[in-house]
Amino acid sequence: MKKIILFLFLTLSLFANENNNTKIDPVYMMDTTKYPKFGAKIILSNGKEIYFATVKSMFDFYFRPRNFPEYKIKKEGDFKKLLVKEYLSGKYIDAKKALFVFGSRLQSPKGDDLIPVRNKDALNIYMLKYGGTKVLDFNDIKRRGIALIKYLDMP
Repeated sequence: MKKIILFLFLTLSLFANENNNTKIDPVYMMDTTKYPKFGAKIILSNGKEIYFATVKSMFDFYFRPRNFPEYKIKKEGDFKKLLVKEYLSGKYIDAKKALFVFGSRLQSPKGDDLIPVRNKDALNIYMLKYGGTKVLDFNDIKRRGIALIKYLDMP
């Protein structure tokens, strides 16, 4: 009975989502509009946009697209753009060009996260205000893979 109620709730929330511009993060099942400074999105080669509540959930999706077969992602080329919200400006920037701060005092709605900044000047400003123990670029994150994301998700 609990499974049926949960299924009905999720189905109704999906229909409600289409009517009120709410965008649900496919990894954490969170409303992405509640925490706009932490947002991220992936634009697929077919033009579809997938919104995320945090950078961490975007990378989770990116590393494990097979867990979301409804998006029909088969290869790296199916990802057209990965965009993250630069924390200081609130504007989308290319995730492949961003720097990501790990271990700062600032946490996303899902705890420890990778906070994106656009360049070294923004990084210096961010670090003065919020600190941080490590700075990673896209290739560093890609090299560490899903293990880094799961580490950040640990309680």
